[in-house]
Amino acid sequence: MILIADSGASKTDWRVINEKGEIGQHRGIGFNPNYQTAAGMVTDLQDDFLLKMRDKVETIYYYGAGCTSTKNRSQVEGALRSLYKHAEINVDHDLMAAARATCGHESGIACILGTGSNSCDYDGDIIVDKRPAPGYILGDEGGGAYIGRKFLADFIHEEMPKKIREKVLDKFNLTTQEIIEHVYQKPFPGRYMASFCRFITENKNDPYCYMLYYNAFQDFFKKHVMKYKDYKEKKVNFVGSIAFYNSDILRNAAYDADIQVNLIIESPIAGLTLYHQHML
Repeated sequence: MILIADSGASKTDWRVINEKGEIGQHRGIGFNPNYQTAAGMVTDLQDDFLLKMRDKVETIYYYGAGCTSTKNRSQVEGALRSLYKHAEINVDHDLMAAARATCGHESGIACILGTGSNSCDYDGDIIVDKRPAPGYILGDEGGGAYIGRKFLADFIHEEMPKKIREKVLDKFNLTTQEIIEHVYQKPFPGRYMASFCRFITENKNDPYCYMLYYNAFQDFFKKHVMKYKDYKEKKVNFVGSIAFYNSDILRNAAYDADIQVNLIIESPIAGLTLYHQHML
């Protein structure tokens, strides 16, 4: 039995493939070893879907945010080992998940636009180049936390259109003090800031909301895609909810930047399932 996980800051998609090729699926809490302890991850792994197969899983392929460093990969492996003591455990970062899910065994540029953002240049087998991804404070251009941060700053400074501000007050009863508490005092501020993207997407026909996305995507292209060799000749693929639910704006921004957008998918888990099925 193979267990596959694609984990971001907000959620984890799990797939299990048994010896008959039958596939089970589950969505659970997200993990990121940059912001969580191993003990915290072990606690959050106490999920009925995962517990009921703890003696059956033979191989695990875990792809996760924050799993770039050896230290973080070891931390995740240790947390998984607490449940699956006899399984072969493979931990890789979410960029490899995006590359394998969208490019398969072909070359291309793979990008993540979810709560955070990231990218890589993939040759069909390995990642040959990637850009720094310093997180929601110093990076994450084009991601939900980046867009939400701008949105909340505009709310605080009363720099968003009156019509949108009134909608925000009506829907969230938002206050500056509440924003400050969530961002500076409570856990997972990136998730909090990104949570406002649902509202922004619902109102993307408004020029203000449209341009929040458009400008953020242009910032992402400049910091990421445009720094790869021969980027104009390569197909650029995207995974993540921000890219998927705002694909119209993303494609418009890419066209203006002379970038060839290929696939835009919400989650890499289906592509990863196809990629690993032959390994049974």
